[in-house]
Amino acid sequence: MSDATGQPSRFPNGPFLRYIVGEGVSMTGTWMQAMAQGWVMAGLTSSGQAMAWVHFAGGVPMIALSMLGGLCADRFDKRRILQACQAVQIVLALWLGSLVGAGAVGIWHVVLAAGLLGVSAAFEMPAAAAIVPELAGPAHVARAIAIDRAVFHGTRLIGPALAGYLVTHFGEASAFYLNALTFVVLMAALATLPPRAQGGKEQELRRQAGMAEGVRHLRADRPSLAMVLMLSANTLCVFPVLIVLLPLYGKHVLKVTPDGLGWLMFCSGIGSLLGSLLIMALPAPRRGAVMCAALVVICGGLASLSFAAGFWWPAVTLLLLALGVSTLVGLANTIVQERSPEEIRGRVSAISGLSFFGLIPFAAVAMGTVADSVGIRETLLGAAAVYAVLGGLVLTWGRTGGPSGPGH
Repeated sequence: MSDATGQPSRFPNGPFLRYIVGEGVSMTGTWMQAMAQGWVMAGLTSSGQAMAWVHFAGGVPMIALSMLGGLCADRFDKRRILQACQAVQIVLALWLGSLVGAGAVGIWHVVLAAGLLGVSAAFEMPAAAAIVPELAGPAHVARAIAIDRAVFHGTRLIGPALAGYLVTHFGEASAFYLNALTFVVLMAALATLPPRAQGGKEQELRRQAGMAEGVRHLRADRPSLAMVLMLSANTLCVFPVLIVLLPLYGKHVLKVTPDGLGWLMFCSGIGSLLGSLLIMALPAPRRGAVMCAALVVICGGLASLSFAAGFWWPAVTLLLLALGVSTLVGLANTIVQERSPEEIRGRVSAISGLSFFGLIPFAAVAMGTVADSVGIRETLLGAAAVYAVLGGLVLTWGRTGGPSGPGH
């Protein structure tokens, strides 16, 4: 993105800032609902497998529709796609909130809502991933992604803690209702964004091509493929802990209150925000070494949680664990986006997103089942061991790619 003189555009520019502000408000509401929904589910069941089925229901539509979502993101107006997705999420938040408020919510309601949200997310995820570099311009892709990730993780400082306060003092439904309101801010911001500039003939032809363009790019670009595999390893071993087991771990192992769970998630958000800020200041040649260090921190964090007690031990551990995850995942996403041509970025984002959304349903059910069978603490320790092996192998393979590897 350049100005009329051909010079690189100013960054951050107005459209990017408006989008980021709207995204920040919306994500705060999303984190609020995630915490409140986890608390509602923990009140309905103590089964890790039942918790995992919610994520399974949300992931199946992602597997089925993400490729179509990536095609749409490259071919059509990303702003309109995102606005439609926000509207769907408003309706679902109001529906769940009304059920929770009436005391009529059941596990199947949450599972159904998760499935419908998965349909929306299949189109939202690739459009959102591709619009950030588009708004920032090619000279500012890394900084834009780092800011976007900082906002994403920074809202984890506000959303869960605010949800804990609301659930304690105003009831669980209040978090769902306020989340619905936050989506309106992002919809308004999207309405002010300019349409995508028309590319050259070859670029526009590539936009109209099929998913094979994205697959070919990843197969030919070893560093990008290594980063997608690294994201997959995180999905298998780490994310189920943070999004499936954490409410059960807090309520049934640590015996915390809703406020306590909110503050544990707050500590996790601090770590994630620090990881995003670290990425902003990190020179490209040091990426490989930092990713290796992050891998060690993540493994240590999972192992520490398996023995933690009280509040401060798991709180500090979650901060460090989230710092490692945010740094490693943020760098992996940055490398994939930087190396992706703009005209196929939506399709590459969809494939990369499947490394999370395509695996999380199965990883969540598997980890939930293991937790029910052997216990949550034992599951955390096993996850640390498996992740150390998988992550170490992937980073080693990626670093053998020469000067174009992840460290460069």
